[in-house]
Amino acid sequence: MNKWMVTAAGLLFLTTGVHVFLGGPEIHLPIQESDLAPPVRAVGAVIWHAVTVILLVFGGACAWLARNPNPPLAWTLVAVQLGFVALFIGYGMTLLGNLTVMPQWIIFSLISAVIAMGIRADKAALPGAVTA
Repeated sequence: MNKWMVTAAGLLFLTTGVHVFLGGPEIHLPIQESDLAPPVRAVGAVIWHAVTVILLVFGGACAWLARNPNPPLAWTLVAVQLGFVALFIGYGMTLLGNLTVMPQWIIFSLISAVIAMGIRADKAALPGAVTA
């Protein structure tokens, strides 16, 4: 079993919990209770819940990867996490002028690194693999 992938799954499930139980009241509910046009609120709700689904699916994927190495899938997960990092850093700096208001880039950076370590561990476990 790949303990790095188990750790990544745990981090993703933890992130899902933070997203739902802390971010929901702080971000999602105020948007839904605002005077924004109903279509804007509806799109906001869809995006909010889509992120929840994505985090859950990625957590499940990492749990599956713990016993079923699949480098293309794992690298896809890393790429999406790094995309999240870029978005949080980019919008944090351009719209907010700092990285502290939206520190989510930190957890997505960590998850990316942990998955990458899992990929490395899987590669090292292959028969005939040379480890450094």
